[in-house]
Amino acid sequence: MRFRHPDGSTVHLAYCTNVHPAETLDGVLAQLRDHCAPVRRRLGRERLGIGLWLAADAAQTLAEQPEALRALRAELRANGLEVVTLNGFPYRGWGQARVKRRVYHPDWTTPERLNHTTTLARILAALLPDDEPEGTISTLPLAWREPFPDTARDRALARLTDLAERLDALAEETGRGIRLALEPEPGCVVETTEQAAALLTGSGAPPTHRVGVCLDTCHLATAFEDPDAAVDRLDAAGVPVVKAQLSAALHAERPDLPEVRAALAEFAEPRFLHQTRERPQGTNTGPVAARDDLDIALDGPDALPGDGPWRVHLHVPLHAQPASPLTATLPLVTRTLARLVGGPTPLTRHLEVETYTWQVLPPALRPTTPDRLADGIAAELALARDQLISLGLKELP
Repeated sequence: MRFRHPDGSTVHLAYCTNVHPAETLDGVLAQLRDHCAPVRRRLGRERLGIGLWLAADAAQTLAEQPEALRALRAELRANGLEVVTLNGFPYRGWGQARVKRRVYHPDWTTPERLNHTTTLARILAALLPDDEPEGTISTLPLAWREPFPDTARDRALARLTDLAERLDALAEETGRGIRLALEPEPGCVVETTEQAAALLTGSGAPPTHRVGVCLDTCHLATAFEDPDAAVDRLDAAGVPVVKAQLSAALHAERPDLPEVRAALAEFAEPRFLHQTRERPQGTNTGPVAARDDLDIALDGPDALPGDGPWRVHLHVPLHAQPASPLTATLPLVTRTLARLVGGPTPLTRHLEVETYTWQVLPPALRPTTPDRLADGIAAELALARDQLISLGLKELP
């Protein structure tokens, strides 16, 4: 979906296809027909943006077989879909029964991550619409936080600098500029925008004309970061918001209550990692207590005390609030959008709804058929569309 900003620039809104994990090119082509096109039709659009996720095997096929890339372009066109951004965070195995920390491998210390992201950039340059000269790729924030010594940081930064040089060469070759967006996430080497700003302006940092930040509103909320302060921090440091992902975190105001803990327990599941954070009661600043998964936070010797509110890294559908006594952080999504695109010029032009958790939500929120999943994704995009229009942007055909 495209929107005209009051300054005349185009802002893109897409939804991420990692909600339909496919490891092969045939699987990707099928998801375009079976899932993405139905969402487009529900929105009454001739053209719909998708944030494409390509597993390593599918990406390699596209890189090695020109006819495969032509087939993907043709399928996108036939289904009224366009791609300006890729989700390059998961490498492979996103559809496995247990993902958890596997999603952080290979990390940015490895040549595999560098080469995979280079491959994605070349693919994206070939997929961009004819009238769109720039594409973006979101990626993991270096690695999971441990083990990660200073030598690992140096290697990761060197890989990012190598990538920036490759992206410069790609731009010269194709006329298409591709930028990378590191996505701060709780539990990782880069958890917060403060850490992202320090990394991308410190010694050995890659050039910011190629490498910036993906601001994920679920991660931002889970870390109890204030959206205005986060955007101000990045802006003051000269670190660009290359891309933003729109999703809501789970919020529990009184996790000390048995009924609240019981409600939270319904969201604990074995597939994805649900980092959980607790803020001291009555404070808006200061350190938060952290646990690496919701089940650990709820029970056992390392359970969080529940003295203050909790936020959980669990992408709640934008339009579907969980039942009381839980809520979601949609108001923070709204505030972040206002800061990013509500000003005189947009701070980012690529927005992506990223709710990949549909199939692991509690039964009351979980779609039971492909049609209901398409209904839910369309409803999320419609909510995001309405918020953009309320900020003065105009929806384009």
